[in-house]
Amino acid sequence: MRSKAKRPSLSHVSTAFRVFVWPRRGLLAIGLALIFINRFCGLILPGATKFLMDDVIDQGKTELLPTLVFAVGGAVTLQAVTSFALTRLLSVEAQRLIAELRTQVQSHVIKLPVRFFDETKSGALVSRIMNDVEGVRNLVGTGVVQMVGGVITAAVSLFLLINISASMTAIALVPLVLFGVVSLKAFSIIRPIFRARAQINADVKGRLTESLGGIRVIKGFNAEERETEVFASGVQRIFDNVKTSLTATSLVSSSGVFLMGLTSAILMYLGGQSIIEGSLTIGEFFAFTLYLGFLVAPVMQMANIGTQLTEAFAGLDRTNELLAETPEFDDPNRTVELPNLDGEIRFRNVDFSYDDSKVVLHDVNFHAPPGSVTALVGSSGSGKSTIFGLAAAFLQPTSGEIEVDGTDLSTVRLDQFRNQLGLVLQDDFLFEGSIRENVLFGRPDASEKEVMHATQMAYVDEFASSFEKGLDTLIGERGVKLSGGQRQRVAIARAILANPRILFLDEATSSLDTESEQYIQASLALLMEGRTTFVIAHRLSTIRRADQILVIEDGRVIERGSHDDLIAAEGRYHNLYTYQARI
Repeated sequence: MRSKAKRPSLSHVSTAFRVFVWPRRGLLAIGLALIFINRFCGLILPGATKFLMDDVIDQGKTELLPTLVFAVGGAVTLQAVTSFALTRLLSVEAQRLIAELRTQVQSHVIKLPVRFFDETKSGALVSRIMNDVEGVRNLVGTGVVQMVGGVITAAVSLFLLINISASMTAIALVPLVLFGVVSLKAFSIIRPIFRARAQINADVKGRLTESLGGIRVIKGFNAEERETEVFASGVQRIFDNVKTSLTATSLVSSSGVFLMGLTSAILMYLGGQSIIEGSLTIGEFFAFTLYLGFLVAPVMQMANIGTQLTEAFAGLDRTNELLAETPEFDDPNRTVELPNLDGEIRFRNVDFSYDDSKVVLHDVNFHAPPGSVTALVGSSGSGKSTIFGLAAAFLQPTSGEIEVDGTDLSTVRLDQFRNQLGLVLQDDFLFEGSIRENVLFGRPDASEKEVMHATQMAYVDEFASSFEKGLDTLIGERGVKLSGGQRQRVAIARAILANPRILFLDEATSSLDTESEQYIQASLALLMEGRTTFVIAHRLSTIRRADQILVIEDGRVIERGSHDDLIAAEGRYHNLYTYQARI
């Protein structure tokens, strides 16, 4: 089970306010001032309309016309300026917050244990890091400010409406209250729908990322149609979810339109009667109608913003799940500093299981002295890679103890330990960029002389010199422009440049032809000299000079010794070696 860090949920309103809104209170205060000016200017037009109809037109006070036009023109201009300033100010800040959150979530996720990534699709993680935080723009962007501005506008409009006709205002409030009740109920239903959509999006994008990364396998097995069907099924799930949410939100909007339309018809009748009776002027009726629009519009807008905030909190739910995962560097027990390792590794009664149902390693014991070479041999699934992962502190033993230089590895600071590791894995992962950038990955501050030395030792210069740009040649995503053997040589050069104390080689010569393998074996012999080295090898001819060979089967060490000792014992190793020799 993965541990969870205890942290307040970002999806709680109070926590979201404290984390996102309160630190930006100054900026939001400016936004509120701008929205107040903006909405005040918006109320000029209804008042001016009343004076135009009742005073200028009905009573012939034409001298008021220029003043009214100037007031309306000035209000419209100021409204446009404040709208631009509001959007520019808060929208930019919202995007800055999104960028900061993405960085924070990525920084947190990249520090999680390897086991977390073994259980989570990389494409799904990309979706969660990039998409789930976008909703916070409605917390510090124009969303919340518009909502506050809507409340202000609605309150002022309500006061003016009551001043014109209290009875008509009371009638207008009935559908607004009903609409508010319907909206609150709808939002509680919609939030799980938005949360489910984020999960579906992550799943679909995860599968799409995998299929694009494995395009050669798909084409090699003529599986394009199958992958299209899988993707289409995921897209259909997204569509079904969106359809459900659109149905719910449109129901809210439609109910609002219906209630407001019905109210308008009733008010039209009552207003007409009042005008005929002389208790209401035509200008007052038009002003009432416009002010009612200023009362209704913010309420409808707040319903829309409420939908956006509901979606934002659904995204924050999922973001909080990621941030609740405990980074491996936060282990309070890892306080021991070992900046200069000798490289002694010892396993004491180590058991390991990925879950409670299956134990992968059983009572593993061995000692790797500083500078020694330990080879792990066994059939696929026997537990070799798990021992690798435990020795590199990628995994933690279920029971037992792993020591480095006589110190419990679970108490050693991971940053110091990992700084002294070198890895050449069977899946020789390279980053998009140049050959040089990949070689420098482990030591970006290395000199040009050191880079050239590493590339020469790994015979990277042999093929890099044939490219027009040499080491600065771009190799594409995952090094796709290089052959398997070339990629592996770059990975070996990267390990050579890192100059580690402990070296892990997972079938480091598996992708090389016979001639290249001879060169690399010589380079690896130099690299391994004086370093504690762990080697996983399927081709047993490559580990004959190992100090000790551990034969792993079903998670247990069933044989150990040198190559000659194990051959003489005529056990499992002898059988494997003899079988390969015949092949």
